[in-house]
Amino acid sequence: MNILHKNVGDIVAERFSTAQVFKRYGIDFCCHGGVTLEKACANAGVDTEQILDALQKEETAIAGGEIPFASWPLDLLIDYVLKIHHRGIRSKGPELLDLIAKVRRVHGEAHPELNELYELVRASLEDLEMHLQKEENVLFPYLYDLFEAAQQEHSIGAMHCGSIANPIGVMHMEHENEGNRYLHIREITHGFRVPEDACGSYRLMLAELELFVDALFEHIHIENNILFPRFVELEREWVR
Repeated sequence: MNILHKNVGDIVAERFSTAQVFKRYGIDFCCHGGVTLEKACANAGVDTEQILDALQKEETAIAGGEIPFASWPLDLLIDYVLKIHHRGIRSKGPELLDLIAKVRRVHGEAHPELNELYELVRASLEDLEMHLQKEENVLFPYLYDLFEAAQQEHSIGAMHCGSIANPIGVMHMEHENEGNRYLHIREITHGFRVPEDACGSYRLMLAELELFVDALFEHIHIENNILFPRFVELEREWVR
């Protein structure tokens, strides 16, 4: 299949290094990964030949070493999301917010966008905590059971809410909300660009913020484009 006709999320699922190319060109591969590369380029106002060239260069530069998420067992993917991404949000999120508050106190007058940045990240961490709890207490326990049933080749009863499509739909909606929030953060920070008058703390804040956003988008990508679709397939096969 011509790569331009493949969904962006599928491209990243097959080769995660392409995420860096899409990030550079402002193409959303996680929350809106269900559109073709051709349409994503049109939406972002990017020339397709430019993207294809960048993808080819990225593939040449990467000699193995990227994490093959798409080939992992589903229970390992859940473990990774819980132990890397859920823990990371809870440990790094408050530290990041404290750093933004520190920089805002010093530079807020010259850079009023820091006030909006602080409020965006504060609200995000509150919403993310509720999101993580839904995954940990409602969705993931059943997904573990479903995976185990499929491994043992026996059917199990439906989830208490009828189908995993229901909580997954909620997760998709919340992912899109967070994705849009952090795309806006990229805009107001001008792509995490360091201002000329920035001090060391300002530079550190932007670097940590970009790392936090990259990790969040990896989290959303794994769930939206790999984990959830594969579990929907398992549900069709093993839930009675």
